Amino acid sequence: MQRPYILNVLMLSVALILSIAIGTVDIPPHSILRFLLAALSITPDAEILSDKLATILFQLRLPHTILIALAGAALAASGAGYQGLFQNPLADPYLIGVASGAGLGAVLAMSLHWPSELLGFFSIPLAAFIGGAVTVLLVYQLAKSGKVLSTTNLILAGVAVGSFASALTSFIMLRSEGEIRRAIAWLLGGSTLSGWSPVIASLPYIAISLGLLISSGYALNVFQFGDEQAQQLGLPVERIKIVIILAASLATATAVSFTGVIGFVGLIVPHLVRILWGADYRRLIPLSILAGATTLLIADLLARILLAPQEVPVGVITALAGAPFFLWILRRSQRGVIQV
Repeated sequence: MQRPYILNVLMLSVALILSIAIGTVDIPPHSILRFLLAALSITPDAEILSDKLATILFQLRLPHTILIALAGAALAASGAGYQGLFQNPLADPYLIGVASGAGLGAVLAMSLHWPSELLGFFSIPLAAFIGGAVTVLLVYQLAKSGKVLSTTNLILAGVAVGSFASALTSFIMLRSEGEIRRAIAWLLGGSTLSGWSPVIASLPYIAISLGLLISSGYALNVFQFGDEQAQQLGLPVERIKIVIILAASLATATAVSFTGVIGFVGLIVPHLVRILWGADYRRLIPLSILAGATTLLIADLLARILLAPQEVPVGVITALAGAPFFLWILRRSQRGVIQV
């Protein structure tokens, strides 16, 4: 019963170590352990912590790794939440336009004032959350026909609204006086922020949204049998749906705010977890969180080493892997072999 959790924790641990160790300047694993022990001791060893590798570890590599892991966990959990809520295996933050809407909100906030202080960081996820929440509600209303939500309508509405949001984002970028190249890299899925401030700023949003999604596992299981069955079991259906939408949108918005628009993680990870370990959302969402963090860490590592010393935006890596995977899922859904 606990084997999937143990396996995913082990894979995440390996991904964390590799992400921290490998880069323009490699840090040997034994040095990582020595620096961490020196930092965590009651009386930190100043001589060890003054090492150049220690500075790279604590000021650059470690916060970047944690931020990427948090973003991967948030995107995968939100994808699982959307798929369960819409009872649709093709629903994810990217495909239904939520990521584009969140990106529009974030870029709008950035065009007003690019964050440089800690308090400035908190305004970006708020703006992205508003953009993402408005987008998912708009897509949901456009795709819904009576009480039926079809896959085709959902994708078409998501593409249309997402394209409109992306066009507005491009217009704002062209009109702004900020760093266009930096913003473009961000839109392709790449964190241009460094240090611990983005981690500290994103952590409350991600913790709240993931906690809400995990606690919604039972409700998502019941929703697979229809709203009437959920109401007969005493669930406040509409209220829970709103909570799940807001939680998934907040998770997506926070990830987009600090790591850019990264597609397909929310589609690939929950689907693989469902195939390997079943469709029980009480397990699927926690396992998706672990697997999502691992997946994005591996994608980020590939982005850093494929064309080193030049870094490829991580969104390019996830798109190259995710596009064929999406087509495979689409074929499976057409054959009716997918269990949501």
